[in-house]
Amino acid sequence: MRRTVDTSIRLTADDVPPAERLIETVDVPPAAGVEPELRTTAAEPYLLTPELCEAVNVAITLGRPLLLQGDPGVGKTRLAHAVAYRLGLPLEQAHIKSTSRGRDLLYTFDAVRRLADAQLSGLLHKELPDQRTYVRFGPLGRAIVRAECGRRSVLLIDEIDKADLDFPNDLLRELDELRFEVDEVPDLRHQVPPDRPDLRPIIIVTNNEEKQLPGAFLRRCAFHFVDFPDRPEQLDGILSLHGINDPQLRGSALEVLRRLRSMELNRKPGLSELLDWVECLQSDAVDPATLSELPKIGALVKQRPDQVRAKERLRSP
Repeated sequence: MRRTVDTSIRLTADDVPPAERLIETVDVPPAAGVEPELRTTAAEPYLLTPELCEAVNVAITLGRPLLLQGDPGVGKTRLAHAVAYRLGLPLEQAHIKSTSRGRDLLYTFDAVRRLADAQLSGLLHKELPDQRTYVRFGPLGRAIVRAECGRRSVLLIDEIDKADLDFPNDLLRELDELRFEVDEVPDLRHQVPPDRPDLRPIIIVTNNEEKQLPGAFLRRCAFHFVDFPDRPEQLDGILSLHGINDPQLRGSALEVLRRLRSMELNRKPGLSELLDWVECLQSDAVDPATLSELPKIGALVKQRPDQVRAKERLRSP
């Protein structure tokens, strides 16, 4: 059966978000009948391109996760933060590790504490607390529960390729149907209302291509490759968004970056390294005329052979 498409919201690159806004905090687990706690959140400095907006809008329309690939440091992870801020939605985050399990995104059950409570209640002849007491929802679980309460979320699943290959396979049904059951608690289940596509969490998954993802998982995703923003005006705008106010510093830094990325380096500096480097230069009031000498190089080039090669090449005319 085809799912109902969602046309309730759309991102556009021309929208100018406010400097701050009230957004629901994710520190307090969502619960039916409980008003959400709001927190003042500052704007996320992120340059949304029309291509990125289109990719996010496709995922929203289809109600499917958006799988992002691209070189490290091009802003895949921060896109989720920017989308959540633009739409005024809480951001749930799952930062994947090699030990992550698919079920952890939904919930964990504290069996050790329950056993200790059972032993204590037997000694004191007290009633054992309800099984639900020992359930802690994970990021995807909270997003689904929040939807049951009538509110939407953005969910970031960051660096999914760090986990075991079973990880994405273990989430196929839950990501597709947006429902789950708690095995340890009979009859405890949660689901995004099927007739409310406007409540489906907006799921953004990042992948650095360390492992090939299963085909079944890829079929359930929309896909976008995030290119490095090579256009000087685009990079200049990104630096401006991050508070780099000196046009000469921006121009000199971008020229150095252009030359570095044209070299045969083991790891070319990305957007993340550029921002770190220029923020460091600005804070220390480094003369823009000296940037070809690569001051603060450790923030920009992260391998020793690349540093040696870069300094040699930048010295030559």
